[in-house]
Amino acid sequence: MRKPPTLTYFALIIAALLSVFPFYFMFIIATRKLEVINAVPPPFLPGGEFGENFGRVLANDHAAFMLGLGNSIIVSTIITVSVVFFSTLAGFAFAKLRFKGKNAMLLIIIATMMIPTQLGVIPLYDMMVNFFDLASDIRAVILPFLVSGFGVFMMRQYAATAVSDELIEAARVDGCATFRIYWSVVLPALRPAMGVLGLLTFMEQWNSFLWPYAILDADTPTVQVSLALLSSAYYTDYAQVFAATAVATLPLLIVFVIFGRQIIGGIMEGAVKA
Repeated sequence: MRKPPTLTYFALIIAALLSVFPFYFMFIIATRKLEVINAVPPPFLPGGEFGENFGRVLANDHAAFMLGLGNSIIVSTIITVSVVFFSTLAGFAFAKLRFKGKNAMLLIIIATMMIPTQLGVIPLYDMMVNFFDLASDIRAVILPFLVSGFGVFMMRQYAATAVSDELIEAARVDGCATFRIYWSVVLPALRPAMGVLGLLTFMEQWNSFLWPYAILDADTPTVQVSLALLSSAYYTDYAQVFAATAVATLPLLIVFVIFGRQIIGGIMEGAVKA
């Protein structure tokens, strides 16, 4: 294998620094007093005011930051588990089972991926409020996203190559029912793709803002709604906002650091199989 030129490494280092710098500067402001935001030149080293800034976040009853943090953990976890389960189940069915209308149903699922979420906010809001009476209820954030078209399509593509027909037939000969084949044979083979889908889903739901902002209020916020409430006052305390943002970013960073290798490995393995 030919070694990449030095210029390639230099370009990658510059790209990495540009990507990391906004997070680093956010942390710098979170640990400084508000006055330094407009300082020239700006500070590039952390200060010692993070505890005071985050203390003001906790004292802000209007934003209810810790409640929003807890709600986001609940919402993201439930949706992630549900999406992974139903996506693997449907992906296995579309890839390895025979039934009428399979191709038409798969096309419908793929078509749902082409519709932006923003276009469905108004009818979805009307449905949740008038049909289910879930206004300002955390369940209204969970229910619409328990199944993902992208997840079904991704698992279908992965199962088509990762699970051999011979293995399924051997399980049937041994007397396994369809769900037992799914649980004991298919799921272990789909584990890399499940990890990728689970992490992508968790990060997507954690960062979701538009729909929670539309259906929830200050009494039942998610973490993104809490951050919006922190910055919606007449006077915005950016040191306070950045301190809250730094704490809200930590779960994503922890998840990515722990499972980042699995994300990259799963994507590369899927690419090689395809």
